[in-house]
Amino acid sequence: MIENHVGFLTPDPRHLTPFSWVKIINTMQKLNSTRRNLSKVVFLDRDGVINRDSPGYIKSWSEFEFLPDSLMALKRLTQNGFSIIVITNQSAVNRGMMSLKELDFIHTRMQSAVAANNGKITDIFFCPHRPDESCGCRKPKPELIHQAQHRYAVDLKSTYMVGDSAKDIECARQAGCGHAILVRTGNGINAETILHERKISPDYVAADLDDAANWIIAHDPEHA
Repeated sequence: MIENHVGFLTPDPRHLTPFSWVKIINTMQKLNSTRRNLSKVVFLDRDGVINRDSPGYIKSWSEFEFLPDSLMALKRLTQNGFSIIVITNQSAVNRGMMSLKELDFIHTRMQSAVAANNGKITDIFFCPHRPDESCGCRKPKPELIHQAQHRYAVDLKSTYMVGDSAKDIECARQAGCGHAILVRTGNGINAETILHERKISPDYVAADLDDAANWIIAHDPEHA
C-alpha cells in the first residue's frame, strides 16, 4: 500500500487495473479541488512544454528543469487572467519507476516555483498508465480534459491546449478545445511531421511556451 497526495491509502499502482485507476484518480482529483467556473483556461502539457523532457522520464524533483522563459510565460498568462491546468501522461508511475507520492512532490514543487515567480497553476490532471494498459485517460484520449471541464464548468470552445507532441494536438481536437498550439520544444519538431501525415493541423506552431503565451494573449477577446 502507498499513501497518495490526499492522504488516503491505495494499492501499489503496478497492481491496479485501468478501471480501478480511473476511480482512484477521479476520487483524488475531486477531493483536491472544489468546483467553480473558469472562463479563460489554458491547458498545458508538462514535459517538453513547461520543463525539459527526458527519454528516461522525469522521476524526481532533481530531474525536473524548467525550460527557458517558461516561468515568465506562466506569469504572463496568469497576469492576463488565464487559469492554467496541466494535462499530462505520467506512465513512469505504472512502469514502477516512481510512486504517486514522488509525482505529487514534483507537482507541489513545480506549483510552488511557479507561484514564487508570480504565476499560478490551478490544477493538474495526470494519467499514470502505460500505453499497453488501454486506459480511458491517456492522451490522445480526451478524458483528462473532460474531467477538468466537469470540475470547473469550462466552455471548451474558448480554451487553448498547448503541447509538444501529436498526442497533445489530437487530444485537443478530440476534446473540442477551441485552439490547439504546438510548441517546438520537446518533441515538437517530430510532431509536425506526424501531424502532417495524419492531416491534423494545429492553430499555431510556437517556438516555445513563451511564444505560445504571446499568441494566446494576442487572441484573447479581452485583450483586443
